[in-house]
Amino acid sequence: MGEKTEKLLSILKLQPVVPVLIVEDAASAVPLARALVAGGLKAIEITMRTPAALDAVRAVAAEVEGAAVGAGTILNAAHFEAAVAAGSTFVVSPGTTQELLDAARHSDVPLLPGAATASEVMALREEGYKVLKFFPAEQAGGAAYLKSLSSPLAGTFFCPTGGISLKNARDYLSLPNVVCVGGSWVAPKEMVAAGDWAGITRLAAEAAALKS
Repeated sequence: MGEKTEKLLSILKLQPVVPVLIVEDAASAVPLARALVAGGLKAIEITMRTPAALDAVRAVAAEVEGAAVGAGTILNAAHFEAAVAAGSTFVVSPGTTQELLDAARHSDVPLLPGAATASEVMALREEGYKVLKFFPAEQAGGAAYLKSLSSPLAGTFFCPTGGISLKNARDYLSLPNVVCVGGSWVAPKEMVAAGDWAGITRLAAEAAALKS
């Protein structure tokens, strides 16, 4: 587990913001990922919320130099295995099940499992996880809640996702137990639909400049 934790941290520490993407058309995935990488956001999460998602992961993994593409919204072992087969370098889940933990245990690809309560964090710590997704961040209590976990659950680190924007990202990034945040604001669907890759690169550069 230690090796996979280090592998995951090496990806999450590439930048302060990991783009969380819903890709409707796989053809847009490569130019979108290139625009994000050009702006300094190399770690990219493509969520498994559309029929195009796996093809998008596959295309980015094969064609976008410098990108570390991951798959998000992974809900079960079948999702996990399909994401890994498509070329995901990391896998993200909104929560956790024993089935998912078992699948992750037998893979070299690291899992970033979701947790929203102290009990969930403690259960995942017992499984050996030190880096977790805090989701849904704003709805679950926000930066103040996450800060309150930093002392009793010291040694656990988070990537908060859910309701995070440029406006509140620094509230999270300033916390000692936050590695990075996940956000969708760097790739608005209107800009993706219009093919405004230069605009997305500008938003990515703005996000990449955020400091903890």
